[in-house]
Amino acid sequence: MAGNTIGVLFRVSTWGESHGPATGAVIDGCPPKIDLEESDIQKDLDRRRPGRRPSASARSEPDRVRILSGTFEGKTTGTPISLVIENRDARSNAYEDLRDVFRPGHGDISYQSKYGIRDHRGGGRASGRETAARVAAGAVAKKVIGRQGIEIIGYTLEIGGISSRRFSEREIGRNSLCCPDAEAAGRMEAALRQAKSEGDSLGGIVEIRVRGCPAGLGEPVFDRIDADLAGALMSIGTVKAVEVGAGLQAARMKGSRCNDPITAEGFLTNHAGGILAGITTGAEIILRAACKPIPSIEKEQQTVDVRGRPMTVTVRGRHDVAVIPRIIPVCEAMVAIVLADHMMRQQAAGQ
Repeated sequence: MAGNTIGVLFRVSTWGESHGPATGAVIDGCPPKIDLEESDIQKDLDRRRPGRRPSASARSEPDRVRILSGTFEGKTTGTPISLVIENRDARSNAYEDLRDVFRPGHGDISYQSKYGIRDHRGGGRASGRETAARVAAGAVAKKVIGRQGIEIIGYTLEIGGISSRRFSEREIGRNSLCCPDAEAAGRMEAALRQAKSEGDSLGGIVEIRVRGCPAGLGEPVFDRIDADLAGALMSIGTVKAVEVGAGLQAARMKGSRCNDPITAEGFLTNHAGGILAGITTGAEIILRAACKPIPSIEKEQQTVDVRGRPMTVTVRGRHDVAVIPRIIPVCEAMVAIVLADHMMRQQAAGQ
């Protein structure tokens, strides 16, 4: 299967399936002499781990990462870093009734069309389980960009149409949804409980801010950093749209408002989201990833089986009600990987 690698100089390949023995990542191009322990990676994996919230999947995975190569005495060596996360709580027999059924909203039918074969157990490679490997690799990328003072923060902007209207960075760590607005977080929790009781699911929006990113990262014309960031976020299975800066609102503005005035001290506004002409400006990078509702729901849905015969299906089992907030560290990871790659490309160009 092609398309499992991202990056030019900082390259990440992920591997593994939802119900296979393990999932993991190989990182090639990581600079040497960076402090790296398994505990550095584990912190972000614990944020993504299932079974920690009432609205999350009950699958109980410890998600313990092991570094198999690429480090010596707690530092990277410049050689490929291999990371592995074992699957401990896969229950494949729960999917036997779905062996020949295409679940609506899942990649079952498209995988079958492309390869003529698919792993029906939890979605195989198309499962959200694959994102654990991304988070592990992203934690390494964060160490790389952290040396330049770059910081990434992701949080819940919206769930089920309920939006954050206030921003308190301190509040993000105080509620289970990682929402910067305490009042909105309470209403989101209530909406999640309601959706769960109805056997349904909810979508939402993650916002990601990047602070301390230097100006000048990005390559014209086809390797624009906004295009690479959007592509990285869109590679996450649940993401259906990405905005940069003002995003869709920019289409509703006049140029006199959308343009960010420039002073000797910097930009007065940031509708560009920290990127102009595909190159970072030094201002805060602002991204939003719109996530679709979890497709595995208990409500009856219309579908067909592998022979094209019409039928209805309900998907029972251990599933999230919403991908947020577990998807937040995944979004952060993909942003970190792109920034690490572009930072190294800029350095290689002697800039």
